[in-house]
Amino acid sequence: MKRREFLTKGGLVSAGIVASVPVLQAMSKNIGSSNMIHVGIIGTGDRGGGLIPILNTIEGINVSAVCDVLPFRLENGLSRTQNKAKAYTNYEELLSNKDIDAVLIATPFNTHAAIAIDAIDAGKHVYCEKTMAKGLVGIDDLVKKTSNTKTIFQTGHQYHSSKLYKHVVEFIKKGELGQITSFECQWNRNGNWRRPVPELSLERAINWRMYKEYSGGMAAELCSHQIDFVNWVLGENPKKIMGTGGIDFWKDGRETFDNIHLLFEYPSGVKAKFTCLTNNALGDYQIKVHGSKGTILLDYTKAWIYYENGYKKEFTDVDGVSGATANTHLQGKGIPINISHIDPSKQALVDFRNSILDNKMPVSNIYTGANTAVAVQLSLDAMHNEEIQYWKESYSY
Repeated sequence: MKRREFLTKGGLVSAGIVASVPVLQAMSKNIGSSNMIHVGIIGTGDRGGGLIPILNTIEGINVSAVCDVLPFRLENGLSRTQNKAKAYTNYEELLSNKDIDAVLIATPFNTHAAIAIDAIDAGKHVYCEKTMAKGLVGIDDLVKKTSNTKTIFQTGHQYHSSKLYKHVVEFIKKGELGQITSFECQWNRNGNWRRPVPELSLERAINWRMYKEYSGGMAAELCSHQIDFVNWVLGENPKKIMGTGGIDFWKDGRETFDNIHLLFEYPSGVKAKFTCLTNNALGDYQIKVHGSKGTILLDYTKAWIYYENGYKKEFTDVDGVSGATANTHLQGKGIPINISHIDPSKQALVDFRNSILDNKMPVSNIYTGANTAVAVQLSLDAMHNEEIQYWKESYSY
């Protein structure tokens, strides 16, 4: 069921963690009168474990369970709950706990769809880390499952929740930047992207991002955030995707590329470039939005606007824009866009809590997540098959 059809009808781990046992069939449970949401973390690695301290600071959320197949990661996740949560090595046992209201899935990319579908069948609300699902079949299966339930599903593109990013998107949509012509996005690092491995047998479980079976590489782990942003600004999915990449610097047995370069063309004619490097960190993470009246530069938590000659006065009274200051990112002077906001990951989790309590579809939902996931899959196909990929109507959600 496509998003427009659904709305018309009124509807709103590590490697090897997936097991094949019957899943629970249940309706989504109601949150008790205390409004306390009991959350289970499935996958307590860097991301899942790292979100536990953030969840601990959010009123109305209690991390009641943690799950991982790697003992040292499970122990780390448990310690971040002050050893108050229940520990599991099998996620399906966690899902059978009727006291758990929602789960946060932070497992390897290839396991997202199966775990999320099982969680929905068990009546749990789902926060699924990006990228939402691997492969066109997995994406479609998850959308169909979610569309036919009352469960809240949020995709972990946290910048979709950022008040700064929301302000920038509204600013652009009002035409304040003029006609948008292109986006330049990058997420560059200097490092091999590897995690330390205590013993060789755990290489693929720990460094799953290096292997195609489990991972979408940098397109899924990094570029997906910026692809999600461009889709959001334009309200479109790309019509054509080109890409290249390679293993050109880190000759260490990895299968996923250590540098990627993508070019998207949208139906409106706008072009978007996405670059990720692992051997040069200049500029780190940034998004440039080029319009006929100026350029907006975004990093993780800050933004600046650079005006084209003759347009600066048109923006002097726009809310959130004030005071010129030097900025080393670009030649010339940028004006900061000052919007009060909290850490995007925390805001996304606050939004998830509110969506559950209000029974409201999140802004980063199953449909926005699916469209971005399809674009990621087509990007991988473009790079690995060395062929231009064209968006089909059947891909849109």
